[in-house]
Amino acid sequence: MFLERLKKLIGIDLKQVTWDKFFYVKQHVKAFIKWKYDRNDYALKDLKLQFLHDFEYYLKVEKKQQQITINKSIQRFRKPVKVAVGEGYLAKDPFMLYKTKSVKKEVIFLSVDELKKLEGYKFSQPRLEMVKNMFIFCCYTGLAYAEMAALEDKHITIGFDGLKWISMERKKTGRVINIPLLPKALKILKIYENENSLLPYLSNQRFNSYLKEIASIIGIEKRLTHHTARKTFASTVLLFNNVPMEIVSELLGHSSMSITQEYYGKIVMKKVSEEIKKLNGRI
Repeated sequence: MFLERLKKLIGIDLKQVTWDKFFYVKQHVKAFIKWKYDRNDYALKDLKLQFLHDFEYYLKVEKKQQQITINKSIQRFRKPVKVAVGEGYLAKDPFMLYKTKSVKKEVIFLSVDELKKLEGYKFSQPRLEMVKNMFIFCCYTGLAYAEMAALEDKHITIGFDGLKWISMERKKTGRVINIPLLPKALKILKIYENENSLLPYLSNQRFNSYLKEIASIIGIEKRLTHHTARKTFASTVLLFNNVPMEIVSELLGHSSMSITQEYYGKIVMKKVSEEIKKLNGRI
């Protein structure tokens, strides 16, 4: 019932990809009930806290999900259960006492030196040079893969300041993002200005595969993915250059400041620590 209701909202105030995530969790719950109880269904009234603990175990052992993914799966599973309470199918939330296991969020980004090293390296293989350029473009714009792949001429606008900006809807949140095009990002666009699109197209999987090669060749030991560029934009390009957190949040298109602070608070503290060390040296 929950999924059927949500389905009617697709394209109105819900993305297809969001509905899909709830559907995948439904499939996991269905498989879990078969695995644990050898049944095809389980009564709402019989739900106990242990059911959720067993489901978590199943996701970890049978589905090999990481804790951060398990937390998301359980969060989505609990949503229709809370709706069931609200609509009177259940007297109370059987999972009320459940505590989510915390996950240490490590933000992986390129340092100033690593970014310079990448920018200065010329790859002999065209495919690697192309991915390097697109990655650097995202290091200076913060675009996620979906936005980079969807970028068109219509998204480049002239702002109130007379400069070029990217203005487009972020697919994940539906929020409109406005990002000023820094000189290094404009330089990348100029490389491909005679192409059919602003940037070449490459699947996310292949993009990340080529990034592994790039990291290996130039000696970056971090695990690079396309998302690393977005983290680099927020950390090395913005926060390390004293751009306030609220502006970083706006440029990233986060739905709330708390999300930005959750991910990047430690980076700000690192910057504060560095400045305090400099101060200590002066006084």
